[in-house]
Amino acid sequence: MPPSESAPESRRGGTTPTGLTPARADRTIRALSWWWASTPLILFAPAIARAMGLPDVRREIGWVFALMALFTAVLAPAAGFVVARVSGRRKARGRFLAMAVVSSAPILSFFLLLVLFPECPDGYHC
Repeated sequence: MPPSESAPESRRGGTTPTGLTPARADRTIRALSWWWASTPLILFAPAIARAMGLPDVRREIGWVFALMALFTAVLAPAAGFVVARVSGRRKARGRFLAMAVVSSAPILSFFLLLVLFPECPDGYHC
């Protein structure tokens, strides 16, 4: 059996039709996966800082962490899916689709509960 047939897909020399080397695609996919996995830590960083005795972090720039967590939860699966599709990584594509589904559940529930179905104050008609 020739060595190129026995080597895993990511260890072969060549490039994909787009010019992305398999090793570079694997590193990019791994980095995007870890970036997505850091979303809860980014989201809860202000609460962690407050517990450590830094209440100003939550008060002054807590919204920045929430925005970055949202940005990470949306962008990492989308970018990872594109990289996996371009490089022909079928398993990675499925993983990024699962990441997108997991990310969309809390985002959609917050959108529905906080934007579409807010409680009306007394005396107002919704």
